[in-house]
Amino acid sequence: MAALLNRGWRLIGTALGFTLFGVGGLLLSLFWFPLLALCLRGERRRTLAQLTIRHSFRLFLGVLRGWGVLDYRVSGMPAHLRGALVVANHPSLLDYVMLAAEMPVCDCIVKQSLWRNPFIGGVVRAADYLPNVAGEDLLALCQGRIRAGGLLLVFPEGTRTTPGEPIKLQRGAAQLAVRSQVPLQLVRIHCSTRFLTKQDKWFKIPENKPIFTIEFLQQVAADEVVATGQSSALAARQLTRFLTQALQPGPQ
Repeated sequence: MAALLNRGWRLIGTALGFTLFGVGGLLLSLFWFPLLALCLRGERRRTLAQLTIRHSFRLFLGVLRGWGVLDYRVSGMPAHLRGALVVANHPSLLDYVMLAAEMPVCDCIVKQSLWRNPFIGGVVRAADYLPNVAGEDLLALCQGRIRAGGLLLVFPEGTRTTPGEPIKLQRGAAQLAVRSQVPLQLVRIHCSTRFLTKQDKWFKIPENKPIFTIEFLQQVAADEVVATGQSSALAARQLTRFLTQALQPGPQ
């Protein structure tokens, strides 16, 4: 009976959490971020907007943790993490939220459609996230952010992991690393049970409270992994194989 009540409460907590997330994003978009746009410009506005997002996500996760909906642990994050392409696997809808809550800054590539989303469009615009534009334009934008000391978060699977199956990475992150020669910060995320996967509806609550482990692995450079003298396409393929092996989580 106690287990059933606990699961029911986590269902209610999850529903309230989604509501809190949506309302919070809407309020920030309507009031706080427009005020930032009036008062600040350029790098200062982006930095303060991303700092706002970080602390908002920390508050959100703290509420979920306090309600007993989930728990998460972070290990190995460098004390002075700056200027890197952050590459992570993607088991859950909350991966971005947890990483953005922990890292000092966080840029990411978003679909252009999200810029018009009523709940998070203002957040995306204020944080000055990178729109998913074509080819060379996106490469130049990514290079600029990382070389200025930013952290660009990428989930190279392109979508959330299918539970029970090996991860399959696209080559975009590896191509960016090879062509830009920027450091790669690897992050492996594991969840104790399937929760908020792409295959499961939000109300499919696991029997036990999900516990996330976010493990910052070694930071590497592309030229430490790939053989010298080969084409960028072959180098990206070799680097993708390395990333696939490094980011493969344990069984759920």
